[in-house]
Amino acid sequence: MTAEESTHHDRPRRPVPGELRGRAQRAIRAQRPPTVPIGIRGDDNGLTEWHSRAVIDLALRVGETMLATGASASDVTATVLRLTRAYDVRSLHVDVTYTSITISYHRGVMRDPLTVMRIVPALAADYGRLEAIHTLVRDIVDEPGEIGAAQDRLEAILAMHHPYRRGVVTLAIGLLGAAITALLAGSIVLILLSFVVSMVIDRVQRFISLRGVSAFFTQAVGAAIPTTVVVLLWTLVPKDERADLGLHSLSALVATTIVVLLSGLGVVSAALETLDGYYLTSAARTFEVVILSVGVATGITTVLAIGQRLDPEMLPFTAASANITPNLLLGVVASGVIAAAHSVASYTGLRGALFAMGVAAFSWLMYWISNIWAAPTTWFDTQAQQQPNGSDHGVLAAIPATFVAAVVAGAVAQLVAVRYRVPALAVTTAAIIPLLPGLSLFNGIFQLVHSASDPSKGVASLITAAALGLALAGGISLGGLPVRLLRADRVQKRILRRAVADTRD
Repeated sequence: MTAEESTHHDRPRRPVPGELRGRAQRAIRAQRPPTVPIGIRGDDNGLTEWHSRAVIDLALRVGETMLATGASASDVTATVLRLTRAYDVRSLHVDVTYTSITISYHRGVMRDPLTVMRIVPALAADYGRLEAIHTLVRDIVDEPGEIGAAQDRLEAILAMHHPYRRGVVTLAIGLLGAAITALLAGSIVLILLSFVVSMVIDRVQRFISLRGVSAFFTQAVGAAIPTTVVVLLWTLVPKDERADLGLHSLSALVATTIVVLLSGLGVVSAALETLDGYYLTSAARTFEVVILSVGVATGITTVLAIGQRLDPEMLPFTAASANITPNLLLGVVASGVIAAAHSVASYTGLRGALFAMGVAAFSWLMYWISNIWAAPTTWFDTQAQQQPNGSDHGVLAAIPATFVAAVVAGAVAQLVAVRYRVPALAVTTAAIIPLLPGLSLFNGIFQLVHSASDPSKGVASLITAAALGLALAGGISLGGLPVRLLRADRVQKRILRRAVADTRD
């Protein structure tokens, strides 16, 4: 090799333009496929059509039952996917809305898909049946067995009787109202009156709902009953005899009714569905809560407006009329009774009711401690809490205290659900009822209606009630999130993926 050829051979080769472009693309392009697949492949595993149809029908009916008994959309979706995977039926799309559930089974390119939808006609809390459904699905996942045996167990669950008679439920609702009045520092007379009025409201609402009256008007009638009782007591009982009869805090009766009427609404489910990314279903549940709350406000407002016409000096409903009790022991006991009564009213089993009592009492203890820490000078200062404008430090301290208590309730309820196999929704829903903002909501309604008051005070009270509601919803979601993430299986992680803010690699 000559010197000229050697020099030409040692000279570095210039990359051609196409090679430079390839190097740049390799340096920029990701090296892995997307972690969040957009679609799923067809399931061409040779399953018989009878088997796939039977599994889809079983899963659809299980999902329909869960949705009808109060489960959230994410729980329904996860349960349906676990159930079908246990029977080797994959490549499913599950769509859950507020009143329907749809399952579409993609059986491969050359076979027609199987799509079935069910409409859920009515939704009512039935946590005992929901717990039985969870047990059924858990047994199937552990050992699938014959599809016919699973269908027979589902039929038995659908035909099972409630654990309590309807009269027992009415007594529980009366006990719920009495315990709430005790929590609002009401007198013995008001506690007994709340017990009777709450039972009357339950029977009247049941009577008119069975006649096809919509829930909005049912709520309005239920709220009008105690307000009418209070207006009559204010009109008929002389002023100097009210204190002797224990009727000095009449607003506690109406505030109790507000909490009783709002206790059955799906606040917890709406918060969970927002957290899990089911925004359409969450919006529907939230709108239902708003509409039924407006129904309560309509019933109270109508009666108060009539009362104002009859007696312009009627002032039984001010912020000074009732207060959350500062007594720790009374608050803990009343909270436990409230949770137990609501558990019975929602047909929760005995174990779930006992756990709900414990979680409610513990969350109230956290609420009490948080109030002491946030507002040590106003929590025991009754005169400070009785400021009519609702802007004192005690009211402001209630918002973070409510959030802390809700976080505790959400976390403990999830731990109890994982350890003892009870529905977390049943425990959580019952545990937060003592924290519902019934008094703030009522004060805002009355201050808007009363002609002598400043409407801005009513708006401030309503904003406070809304802030307390958001603190409850956010706290419940945040408290249960760590346990849900740590205990999530492959199906649950796939479902939670839809709520991730950033899915980029």
